Order: sequence, then structure tokens, then C-alpha cells
Amino acid sequence: MRSVSTARRRALLAVAGLCLSAVFGAAHAAGPLKAVASFSILGDIVREVGGKDVSVATLVGPDGDAHEYEPTPGDAKKLSTAGVLFVNGLDFETWMPRLAKSSGFSGLTVVASKGVTPRKFAEAGEGHGHDGHDHDHDHDHDHGHGHGHGHKDGHHHGDADPHAWQDLSNGVIYARNVAEGLAAADPAHADAYRERAQAYIARLQALDTDVRKTFAAIPAERRKVVTSHDAFGYFGDAYGVAFISAMGMSTDAEPSAGDVARIIEQVKRERVPAVFVENISSPKLVQQIARETGAKVGGTLYSDALSKAGQPGATYLEMFEWNARQLAAALQP
Repeated sequence: MRSVSTARRRALLAVAGLCLSAVFGAAHAAGPLKAVASFSILGDIVREVGGKDVSVATLVGPDGDAHEYEPTPGDAKKLSTAGVLFVNGLDFETWMPRLAKSSGFSGLTVVASKGVTPRKFAEAGEGHGHDGHDHDHDHDHDHGHGHGHGHKDGHHHGDADPHAWQDLSNGVIYARNVAEGLAAADPAHADAYRERAQAYIARLQALDTDVRKTFAAIPAERRKVVTSHDAFGYFGDAYGVAFISAMGMSTDAEPSAGDVARIIEQVKRERVPAVFVENISSPKLVQQIARETGAKVGGTLYSDALSKAGQPGATYLEMFEWNARQLAAALQP
């Protein structure tokens, strides 16, 4: 009786093994791992690291404003079938928890900024300039005059600046986190993800070296810029450029006449050579500041979103190189 029972167990185990093989084979035949990225810059990093083994859907697309984004039923559908979700973190996607819950998403969530040292937002009354120092304030950042970090839909960001990708050394951290997230979600291709990440990181580090050299060659007193909203603090800290933001962090706020007057006075006093428009912001305020100060309008910068395909900032590397080139050209003596 014992030998018969043993034979039956072996037969059952063999059948179970065949079933598991069939399931794995079906999953493998179904195609690449389905991944969702919250916004276009992160989506591009996931594509670079994932390569042919990953199908990437992006929620907030090119030229989109993730600060003011309202998810759609289509977004919930994308998320419901995904195996892994990549988010920036640092309170950037304030709308994501609601979307994930409504979609029934049950996959792995990866926070791309994990391990980044967060910087703090500057006090709005200080003109949002960044000079490479640690802006750690214990004040309430909701000033009630358009510079607060909250938004009209009731979403609020914390005091930590979420735009960590604006420093290429943080981009390296993102790439590593993406690789490990993909490896956890799809162990069969873990080595391929890590190999692609290393090749991509080498390109990020090479560009980082070039950007540092470029700005080091520009006199420090000229490395001052006005931008629409407070998205370039990490860039400023990393590469020695002082950014003055006209609207604080919010991309939809209207600064008061007093705020604008103070910025104009600061631009004149400090002889800020250039003002820049962002691809997600209205150009009107920046153009007004340029008219009243004589500062040069330096063109468009890509802050929170990539450009559409065929335009200068269609990938993370292209975006960063474009921004650095535009800034350096405007700040040259």
C-alpha cells in the first residue's frame, strides 16, 4: 500500500509540474511585462532599462502637468492590468493613491526616488532663489498669495521638493531603482534589466560631467535665472545656478502684484541675465518680467514633462542636455 501511495504522489507532482510549466509558458507567451509610469520622464527611464522585455504605459504624457493632473477611466484600465507601477514619490503624484484604489491595482509599486536626499523648498518671500545651500525652513509654506504648495483641487505637496530628476546624479538613483523594481516583478529578465541600467547610467554620468564643466566655466555672478515655477532647485544645487521662480511650486497659481513687483526688483538688483518659460506653464508672467527688467527671454525649458516626439526634449537625456544648453547660452557673458 505504501508503494502505491508513493507512486500516486509522484504522479500528482508530475502533473502539478506540467501545470506550472504551462502557466509559466502562457505568461511568457503573453508578451513583455506590463508597466505603468506616472509621468513621461519616469516612463522614459523605465523604457531605457526595460528594453524589449517591458511594455510601458505613461499616465501623464509629454507636455503634461502632473501637478494638476486628473486621472481618466483609461488610466484606471491601464493600471488594472499592469504588473508594476513606477511613481516618483516625494508627494509628486498626489492623485495616485485614489487612482490605484479605484483601478484595483494589485501589482508591485516602485518609488523611483527612494534613496534620494530630498531638498526643501525655499521660502516664497525669498523669491525662490537657489544658491546651492540647504533651504530648510520651519515656516508654513501656504502663504495665501499664490505661492503655496497646495493646488486648487485640494491636493497638497509636502515641504520636500519632488523634482529630484533635475539632478543627473539622482537620475542614476532612479535608474537603479527602476532596474531593481523590474527585476523583482520579472526575475526571469533580472540580469538584462541590470545590464541595461548600467549602460544607461554610464550615459547619465557622462552628461552630468559635461554639464558641471559647462556651468563651472560661466562666472558665478551670471548664473542666475528666472523660471515660471519652482522646479529647478535640484539643478541649481547640483550645477551652481540660482533659480528665481515666479509662481512658487504651483503651476496654476497667480502671484499677487506685490510678488511680481518684488521679483522684478530682485531681477534688476541682481542683474539676472535671463528668464525662461517652461513647457508646462503659461509664458505671460515670464514675458512681463522680461519686458520690465530687460532680461533676455532664453527660450523654453522642460521641467516636469518631456516634449513630444521629434522635439528637443523627447527623452530624459535629450531634455537635460537641451535645458543645460539653453541655460548656458543665455548666461554666457
